[in-house]
Amino acid sequence: MTVAKKKRKQTPVRPLVGWREWLGLPDLGLHAVKAKIDTGARTSSLHAVDLEIGAGDEHDWISFIVHPLQHHEEIEIRCRAPLLDQRRVTSSSGQREKRPVIATPVTLGPHAWTIEITLTSRTDMRFRMLLGRHALRQRFLVDPGRSYLIGHKPKKAK
Repeated sequence: MTVAKKKRKQTPVRPLVGWREWLGLPDLGLHAVKAKIDTGARTSSLHAVDLEIGAGDEHDWISFIVHPLQHHEEIEIRCRAPLLDQRRVTSSSGQREKRPVIATPVTLGPHAWTIEITLTSRTDMRFRMLLGRHALRQRFLVDPGRSYLIGHKPKKAK
C-alpha cells in the first residue's frame, strides 16, 4: 500500500529581481531611479528635499524636490502628490522620524503597481530609493547576489 502524497499549494512563479534595480515613478515624472531592493525595510522610501505641505479641497498635497541620480545634485525634479499620511519611521541608523507618505504607481521592467512611499532626505545614502518588502510582497523573488535583472537604466536617464 502506498502513502498518498499531500497536495501542496502551488506557489505562482514570480519574477526574479536583483538587490538593486532601475525603476520608474511615472506620476512623479521620475523615469529612472536606481533603487535598492531592501527586504529589511518594511516601507519604501524616496529621497526628497524642500518638502511643502499644502491644503486642498479633498486632501492635503505635498510638493518636494527629488535629485534622482546620486552625485548629480544639478538634476532636480519638482514633484507633487496627494499626502496620504504622516508616519513615525525608524531609519536603518535607529533614528525615529515622522515622515510624509504618498501613494504612487511604480514601474519595474514590464510590471506596474501602486506603492506607498515615505519621503525623507537620503543625501548621505548610496541609493535615492529603497523598495521595501511591502512593495515586493507576493510580486517578486529577490536574488541578493545579482543586480539589474529586470529594471534597466534607460539610455538617457533623466
